[in-house]
Amino acid sequence: MLDDLYRQVVLDHAKYKRNYGELSEQNNISKVYYKNPTCGDVMTLYLRTGPSGIEDLSFEGEGCSISMASCSMMTDLLKNQSMEAVYNKRDAFERLIREGEIEEDIDLGDAAALQGVHKLRARHNCALMPWQALDKWLKEQENERE
Repeated sequence: MLDDLYRQVVLDHAKYKRNYGELSEQNNISKVYYKNPTCGDVMTLYLRTGPSGIEDLSFEGEGCSISMASCSMMTDLLKNQSMEAVYNKRDAFERLIREGEIEEDIDLGDAAALQGVHKLRARHNCALMPWQALDKWLKEQENERE
């Protein structure tokens, strides 16, 4: 029963993508293009930051249901989040996919519905695609500060 609910949540995000499209305001907007190396799914992640962290984010892309649902879920999850929360959720989500572990003290929202992907090793990169785009952006931010 819970598996069916999770499947419905994933399919809903894949079909009705949240935060889909380019951010309209151009101030403080970062843009990151990412291509999944294992399957060819693609996305562009748009982020607007402020003094407290990530204020808004959205995406555009094409890919399988898992990657598109994950993009939708991640953009919902990280809106208006401090950088500390972003790093914590990023790490918790990777553990969810790679190890199948849910951290009780970190709310992953709808993204927790992707826990079943853990059993499908070939689909790990699909679920992690938006988070890997985020990693690319985080690395760019670190390089700019150096």
